Amino acid sequence: MEKPILVFQTDFTYKEGAVCAMYGVVKSVDRSLEIIDGTHEIPHFDTWSASYRLSQSMEFWPKGTIFISIVDPGVGTARKACIARTKDGYYVVTPDNGSLSHVKYNVGIEEVREIDERVNRLQTTLGTSVFHGRDLFSYCAARLASGIITYEQVGPAYPVEEIKVHRITEGTFSGSRAEGMMEIDDPNFGNLWSNIRSELLLAHGISYGDLVQVTIHHKNETVYQENVPFVRTFGNVKQGETLLYTNELMKASMAVCLGDFKGKYNLGYGEDWTITIEKSN
Repeated sequence: MEKPILVFQTDFTYKEGAVCAMYGVVKSVDRSLEIIDGTHEIPHFDTWSASYRLSQSMEFWPKGTIFISIVDPGVGTARKACIARTKDGYYVVTPDNGSLSHVKYNVGIEEVREIDERVNRLQTTLGTSVFHGRDLFSYCAARLASGIITYEQVGPAYPVEEIKVHRITEGTFSGSRAEGMMEIDDPNFGNLWSNIRSELLLAHGISYGDLVQVTIHHKNETVYQENVPFVRTFGNVKQGETLLYTNELMKASMAVCLGDFKGKYNLGYGEDWTITIEKSN
């Protein structure tokens, strides 16, 4: 049987040797294991973004893939270190600190086990508690992927209901408008993605080519309101124009054509950022 692929995401960047050390631990356990980078550019300590990025790409990987997510502001504290098994057959190795929120909400988690540090921790670095990405998560993930341990040998199971989660709401349509949250950014281009599915807009009479009023709130304060075209892609408007479009996850999203929507209007994303969309009169 083929061994699972290991997909890593962190907030470490490549500015020093942390990523290299983690990969060295994996290869020391089993040189044949395949390692792939998800991203190492998650904003520092941002467990919301870590949660979203896991959910964003997981379905496009072979079943059984092991995702290692290390955004760990509570490293070395009493927060749980765990491996979750999703209902559709993936594994996530992560601190239990909110990073499992989107996977739990969107897919479902079948089981979660706390890593037993007595047997599934690198023993040569016991003098430090600040690099569990290397010493605990990478090491245990490699042991699981290589077949040295089974999932049951990761450590004791605990109730899925006890997993720490962020508040996530559903994109809905009520009356004449859609309501949702600004869930994440496309950081390289400054786009902002909502959790409202474009099919929801189309099903309620908002069509491509229509002008829509988009309102964004931060903590109940209106921070953006504008009439913009709802289009399929960036090239349907002129350079510098703002647009509502369908992103690669089929969600309604905001952009400035060949510009930076998030930066231009100083906007953000997360639990405190909401959006409404309705057809302009």
